[in-house]
Amino acid sequence: MFIRQIHHIAIIASHYETSKAFYCDVLGFTLMGEVYREARDSWKGDLALNGEYAIELFSFPFPPERPNGPEACGLRHLAFSVDDIDAAKKQLEEKGVVCEAIRVDPLTDKRYTFFKDPDGLPLELYQA
Repeated sequence: MFIRQIHHIAIIASHYETSKAFYCDVLGFTLMGEVYREARDSWKGDLALNGEYAIELFSFPFPPERPNGPEACGLRHLAFSVDDIDAAKKQLEEKGVVCEAIRVDPLTDKRYTFFKDPDGLPLELYQA
């Protein structure tokens, strides 16, 4: 088996419209399409980043809450590459997103910061 790349990441939101606005209006993803699946009482939105399909955003009635903290078993966080972490952090904060202080990865000497989506999913900005 040869894996070429990650095709997409699936995220379940507790409130579809809130998360769709966050990923599109705050982070800059584009809504490629969405569908309401009546049998599941569920929305599914396909989000792209720079024209590349990246995230499937789902809603389901009464999803269980995410385990607390990034050290819970399972997906730890999503990291997004940026060219200018200072500018990116400032843009997020201007839109009301709380970001941690910028730190330096001791293994790579690259700068990074964390913030959360509306459901508390840890997200990272990593300077390329």
